[in-house]
Amino acid sequence: MARGITQDQVNRAADAILGAGENPTVEKVRAELGTGSPNTITRMLDSWRAQLGERLRQLSALPEVPGPVGQVMIELWRLATEHAEGAIERRFETARASLEADQTRLATEREDWEARLQAAETNAAHAQAARDLAEHACATLDGQLQDSHALRADLGQQRDRLQDQCDALSAQVQMLRTQLDENQVVLRTERERQEAYIRAAEDRSHLEVDRARQEAKQWQQRHEGAERVHKDVVAAMQGQLNLVAAQSRDLEQETARQAGQIAGLEKALSEAYAAAAKPKRPLSPKAKASTRARAPKKSPAGSGRK
Repeated sequence: MARGITQDQVNRAADAILGAGENPTVEKVRAELGTGSPNTITRMLDSWRAQLGERLRQLSALPEVPGPVGQVMIELWRLATEHAEGAIERRFETARASLEADQTRLATEREDWEARLQAAETNAAHAQAARDLAEHACATLDGQLQDSHALRADLGQQRDRLQDQCDALSAQVQMLRTQLDENQVVLRTERERQEAYIRAAEDRSHLEVDRARQEAKQWQQRHEGAERVHKDVVAAMQGQLNLVAAQSRDLEQETARQAGQIAGLEKALSEAYAAAAKPKRPLSPKAKASTRARAPKKSPAGSGRK
């Protein structure tokens, strides 16, 4: 807040601005004075405007001026005041429109800056997350690098061991090649010996084959004679088999007949047992004849056998 600003200073500055044909605003009064708080100047300008009408009435009541001249002066002052008030009102409207435009522009700029601030905060959050991720990835890569160094050292040791093993295997291979050459010489000698043995065996086998062929011819002749004997024996046995089959059929027929007789006898025996269980009555001649008729006739001994 400005210090040392009085109402008289504000009044003189406002009168000077009004005398220049301009509207005495807070900014213009503050620019005229070079200092002052906007709130204090606003309050003092309100007091100046309230006193402006009283000052004008005092100016219109001058006793030295004749009546018609005073009336003209008053009318001129009124017209000047109305003109000044109109100009002031127009300037107020212009200033108000400019202020509203500035407020709208400031609001738009504020929204724009808020959006930019929010975007910046979002970008900062993303950047922080990316930084954390990068730090984590860096730490992971450091661990992997250390692991790779350890793995490299281990692989170097394994390579040295494998080189030693390779040298030992090379020596063994050389020794095996020497043994192989020696074995090939031995195998060549053995193969020549085996070939000589095989040729001798083939010669012996040819002789055996010729002898076997001769024996096979002899066996073939014997076999043909045996087949002829076998056919004769088979024919004789077939005749006997036919005879036995005929006798078997006759025996089956005789067995069936005797089975029928046995069944009749069993039935007659059952009836006889049943009759014996009943009280005995003297049989009539007709009943006796019927019993004799049901009794089977005994076949002569040896009948039906051939």
